[in-house]
Amino acid sequence: MSDRLMDMIGTAIGREEEAYEFYMELRDKVQDDEAREALQWMADEELKHKDFLVRYRDGDLARNAMGMSDVTYYRIAEYQKEPPVSEQMSPQDVFLVAAHRELKSHHFYKELAELHPGGEVKDVLLKMANEELKHKEKMEYLYANTAFTQTSGG
Repeated sequence: MSDRLMDMIGTAIGREEEAYEFYMELRDKVQDDEAREALQWMADEELKHKDFLVRYRDGDLARNAMGMSDVTYYRIAEYQKEPPVSEQMSPQDVFLVAAHRELKSHHFYKELAELHPGGEVKDVLLKMANEELKHKEKMEYLYANTAFTQTSGG
């Protein structure tokens, strides 16, 4: 594995650790059980990504171990302002904060991928960008279902 790929994987591992800490700290601040559960899920996902990256770095996974999947791009975070983090956050604000964080991570990996020519490094970065977009999709789905609940009228 090239030094450049090793450096990139090290950076990605650090970002996944930071994301885990962010979600755990946010989970400990909010009161709503549904939001706390979703934040725990996000933190667990970040640990899975870290584990994947460590195993990939250590040669325990095939190069094509992480596939790309289709993502529904709701674009809610792009059109909704990120609310401030507080203990009194509503569940929809929690999900919106998380969606914004995942969007930033998606942009980080995608922009980093654009700096590399085609090949292994670029492929791994694009796959990580896709993973972050899947997280954003989940948070936007939860946001939409809490912010726009269905009424008895339809």
